[in-house]
Amino acid sequence: MKPENILLLPGWQNSGPDHWQSRWEALYGYRRVEQHDWMHPRRGDWLARLEEVLLGCDQPAVLVAHSLGCQLAVAWAAHSQNTHRVKAALLVAPPDTEREDLRTILPSWAPIPLGKLPFPSVLVVSSNDPYCPLERSQGFAAAWDSRLLELGEAGHINAETGLGDWQQGALWLASLQESSP
Repeated sequence: MKPENILLLPGWQNSGPDHWQSRWEALYGYRRVEQHDWMHPRRGDWLARLEEVLLGCDQPAVLVAHSLGCQLAVAWAAHSQNTHRVKAALLVAPPDTEREDLRTILPSWAPIPLGKLPFPSVLVVSSNDPYCPLERSQGFAAAWDSRLLELGEAGHINAETGLGDWQQGALWLASLQESSP
């Protein structure tokens, strides 16, 4: 698969230079799906942008989502007529945007679609993610029919976690690609 068909879906406020997504973009040439407003994300706008990028891909893409990017991937899958354009998805640290504190900040991101994803997916979660309790993440995995991988106490699995290039995540992504039709 061409690196530009591996699409990075950062979360709210984008992924900074020390985030594993940014490192993967620099190391492997993966393509970040740029949003016009990282600070005030509107679900409809983000969905339209992802659809636009996917329609421009010359072959099915693999989504690599972090945080709000996970909610983008599942919301897009629940609404798009073009889900055949996604081969698989690596979903990392989804926030529970139905929580009152997050709903206030991210009002257009509830409700969270809880249907089975139409493509293979792996959900990587932490037992102490400040934006989503482990039990809720486990519920997402079950609803989305995602393979669940628990990292233990890894916070929000972002730059503050100190993952660097996150080689284990890259191996999981490679395995997901190999096992997907």
